[in-house]
Amino acid sequence: MASLHGVVTSTEGAVYEGASVVLERGGSGAGPAATAQTDSNGAFSFANLPPGAFRLTVSAQGFQTKSISGVLHAGEDFDAQTISLPVAGATNEVHVSSESQVEIAQEQLNLEEKQRVLGVFPNYYVSYEPHPEPLTTRQKYQLAWRTSIDPVTWLMTGTIAGGEQAGNTFAGYGQGAQGYGKRFGANYADGFTDTMIGGAILPSLFRQDPRYFYKGTGSLASRAMYAIANSVICKGDNGRWQANYSAILGGIAAGGISDLYYPASNRSGVQVTFTNALIGTAEGAVQNLFQEFIVRRLTPRLPRYPSTITQ
Repeated sequence: MASLHGVVTSTEGAVYEGASVVLERGGSGAGPAATAQTDSNGAFSFANLPPGAFRLTVSAQGFQTKSISGVLHAGEDFDAQTISLPVAGATNEVHVSSESQVEIAQEQLNLEEKQRVLGVFPNYYVSYEPHPEPLTTRQKYQLAWRTSIDPVTWLMTGTIAGGEQAGNTFAGYGQGAQGYGKRFGANYADGFTDTMIGGAILPSLFRQDPRYFYKGTGSLASRAMYAIANSVICKGDNGRWQANYSAILGGIAAGGISDLYYPASNRSGVQVTFTNALIGTAEGAVQNLFQEFIVRRLTPRLPRYPSTITQ
């Protein structure tokens, strides 16, 4: 036997008590539809279900009806996740099964890789999808690698290296083409190690999602607190919020590795490495605030995430 559960909210994120949930089973001999109502936490559940195709229809007075279809397997506890009911607009229909989650995550990731601030600067590590699927290990490495090899990443690295060359920053590198090459290499290595360790290696190890999930709803204060909190917490691959070990330890690791290639006179040491990691966490909070309130407005032709995903 299998079971199924989920939560119903408004598009503003408020849980909805008393919503009607109708479960229909596919195939012959499926029997009559089962019904339930959401509790004070917006939750609903169905237990002791035979395996097979199903269809959930969620409705509430004043809201659009939404349907979700999928396939239950024997012994599975199917998580329908959060179902948001819009006040107006067309009814959304989403077809989901456990086998299709990887394909859906890939489609969402492909859309993220088209996001560019001002149409130029890559903004791949932000998800505007209201119901994002967790990334696989391969997809986490894909995102980190795509960010690292983007032409704009190379251009920005070269610009920073040029500024350091002009100001003779890291004088131990010297001047001329050789000095510029060392500065370029050091800057690129900084970004590459930080992205790969904090965005792929550790998230895969700790099973965490390295992306920022745009909130976009609620009061200014709640959105600000959400953005700041996301500098130290993140979503796990299980969909639950947890301490962001990946970003915090990734910053420390990347800082420690940089001591291997910076001039001896500019190496930071252990204490400064940890201090810089704390500063990096604070900078992450500021970046999240920009993401929550500004960046989306500066991203033209933002990919439209589909409201219907069919296997």
